Amino acid sequence: MMKKIGILIDPDKTSESDAETLCQTLKAECPDMILVGGSSVDKDITPVVSALKRHLTIPVILFPGSANQFTSKADAILLLSLISGRNAEYLIGQHVLAANRIEESGIKVIPTGYILIDGGCMTSVQRVTQTEPLDPNDQETIVSTALAGKLLGLQALYLEAGSGALNPVPENVIAAVKQRTGLPLIVGGGIRDKEHARKALEAGADVIIIGNAAEKNPELISELTRLTHSFK
Repeated sequence: MMKKIGILIDPDKTSESDAETLCQTLKAECPDMILVGGSSVDKDITPVVSALKRHLTIPVILFPGSANQFTSKADAILLLSLISGRNAEYLIGQHVLAANRIEESGIKVIPTGYILIDGGCMTSVQRVTQTEPLDPNDQETIVSTALAGKLLGLQALYLEAGSGALNPVPENVIAAVKQRTGLPLIVGGGIRDKEHARKALEAGADVIIIGNAAEKNPELISELTRLTHSFK
């Protein structure tokens, strides 16, 4: 599987006009995909997704924190199940609320096990879902959680240190999850520079996601895109 890079856009911080401006930058930098969503977004994200679709040819994929964050205008949806937590609302509850709309839309659905790893600070995911992140030093529990997701039929895994994380997901955790599950592996949170990205990719990440770092330094998108695409 070719290594890929995605840019995460938070609709709470991005208006329709902001999205159109961002598209000019993204056209030049050529990441592989755009993810749209966030933990606490509670507005219609259709205008932002539509703006991205008008100006870009790369896939726009939903990264929903709740059933409210669904629009049929996207190319696909990461149907996230927070398997690191025990809050039924984010294991299945929000999925039930959105199921009919998702099915009727015909959008591509990627059932994804979402695993929150402690990145050294309180994250919006932790606050909104009222779940605790897994200890990055407890590799056994993390791998068992990922393996359980695979056995349940999930098609991809997302290891998340959280937006603004002080520490990215450790390389040994990435490597162990990839080796035991063999599933497509997405890694995000705390990837702020080329070295963080390289370590994640070398450890086994198939897709790396950057959000806050890209907002602060748009040039980083180009740098990390070239790095990612250098992996065979």
